[in-house]
Amino acid sequence: MTDNAASAFASAPAVLKVETFAPDDFEAERHFYPRTLNAQLHPLVAAFYRMPLDRIVRRYCHLNPQVDAEVLKTLLGTQPRHLRWSGSDVLNVSTENGVRLKLVLETNSCPSGQKSFPLIDEQEEEGGYHRLIKQTFLPLVRKELKKAEPGSVVAVLYDKNYMEASGYAQALATATKQTVALIPCPRDNPEAFLEVKDRYLYAKLDGELKQVICAFRYVTQRPWTRLPFDLKTPLLNPIVACLAGGRNKTVAAKAYEAFNAQNRESGLEIRTPESFTNVRKAEVPFLLERLGGKAVVKVPYLNAGQGIYTIVNESELAAFMEAEHDYDSFIVQQLVGNVRWSSTASRGKVFNIGTVPDKKGHIYVFDIRMMVAWQDEAYAPVAMYARRAPTPMEAELVAGAESWKVLGTNLSKKVGKDRFETEPKRLLMCDRKDFHRLGLGLDDLIEIFIQAVLCNRAIDDMAKRLVKRGGGFRRSLFRSLVADESLLKEIPQ
Repeated sequence: MTDNAASAFASAPAVLKVETFAPDDFEAERHFYPRTLNAQLHPLVAAFYRMPLDRIVRRYCHLNPQVDAEVLKTLLGTQPRHLRWSGSDVLNVSTENGVRLKLVLETNSCPSGQKSFPLIDEQEEEGGYHRLIKQTFLPLVRKELKKAEPGSVVAVLYDKNYMEASGYAQALATATKQTVALIPCPRDNPEAFLEVKDRYLYAKLDGELKQVICAFRYVTQRPWTRLPFDLKTPLLNPIVACLAGGRNKTVAAKAYEAFNAQNRESGLEIRTPESFTNVRKAEVPFLLERLGGKAVVKVPYLNAGQGIYTIVNESELAAFMEAEHDYDSFIVQQLVGNVRWSSTASRGKVFNIGTVPDKKGHIYVFDIRMMVAWQDEAYAPVAMYARRAPTPMEAELVAGAESWKVLGTNLSKKVGKDRFETEPKRLLMCDRKDFHRLGLGLDDLIEIFIQAVLCNRAIDDMAKRLVKRGGGFRRSLFRSLVADESLLKEIPQ
């Protein structure tokens, strides 16, 4: 199977339908890229994944002596209530004085990554699919599985990334020793295969309604438009995790600010590009000027590379201002490129370190996705991969060139309504072939992991604030965080 074929397989079938998966029928070539199947995990990455958590904490605190080790241990060992699984996209950057940092671009609930991560143990063919299902999902739903009524079903819900969604369905079937339903959740017809009754989820199977015992969710595109906030059926992750920051960059920024304020005395900090939230379209040119004429403007509630505008010149600003947008507010962030054309923020410039130069001397912008989850008694890394931009990063931007081609790393490409493909040729895996191109060491991986966990904790804390004692949505609090009526109209009362 070629990478193009794998990309096609990663999308949902042309005709959406509910599929069922039986136990012990996992076929690795259906759920991993061909490159991943033939790859060997880089020894340094393998060492990091096998590193005990207490040694990770000790090393991190040794390199960051201002950090209170006991506070960090508590954060890593306290079970989250809502966001048990997430993936943070992180940039490897440097200040003008040569201080290397990790900056979190965003954190996603229900993230991708399994199909791109080589096996840690070659005898465990289900890889990270199995670990996430067994150590994160099943402990959450054990009680529901024990008291399940005959005829009810266990489900995986999805709207994109069919390759991974089906991989989780297969791993879940094997782990539970029962058939699992893989259920599409199309945006334009959310009740095509599902129905909600009395806050419980039901699947439309074989011409009848069957109660869903519990569901693993891979619905990523504005999931609050398809699944209710106060659903009683257990989900991994629940919708509040998305509204609290997992699919809402505005609320995520506020969650990070709150976390940093609370943990400042402990020496812990989530580091992000300088950000401005709830920005009206007319305000963008003023913030662009404040950042030295370079900025990234994002629609806060979209993902998969949608709604992101890198602006480095008047033509790109004009293109953004002339475009029609479905939402009322945006988030404006510091742009991190080459030191000569990065944003000038309040703390000065930072620039993207990029990949190790290739044979042609080209350096590419890249980010690294660190997937973390609550497993057993602490957070653990689950999967990891990097992705580079299409065009090399030069010291000077070519006049008229698209800055997104130099800065945009996302591999997803929208090819139609609710249909996506990926561009795996820009994928940089953590194997013996690719990993050295990133120029990262063990301490870098530890830093990225800690940042990903801190982001998870911050969003989970925000999710707790957004849920009323009876399970309802604190709409007034959410409205104070997000000044966007178009978004509020999407969230059912």
